[in-house]
Amino acid sequence: MADELIAVEVAYATPERQTIIAVTLPAGSTAEQAIAASDILQQFPEIDLSQRKVGVFGLICKLDKPLTDGDRIEIYRPLQQNPMDARRGRLQK
Repeated sequence: MADELIAVEVAYATPERQTIIAVTLPAGSTAEQAIAASDILQQFPEIDLSQRKVGVFGLICKLDKPLTDGDRIEIYRPLQQNPMDARRGRLQK
């Protein structure tokens, strides 16, 4: 079992670009290990994992969450605008 590998994806998006990086890790690896293995932090130096939330398929999780084969780890950005304020603005137009 120690030789078992899992394939996961690490995703991050800015308004200009979306990046999804596939990585292969040992079974039992965590979300933080997948992010580190993807080198996405070098591509986007503005990501601070102590300030950003992460999730697996849209469900927020902690960095120490064990992953399973096929998971997609998502790094979330802060909202630019409150969704309710944006909706009110569209309705007023």
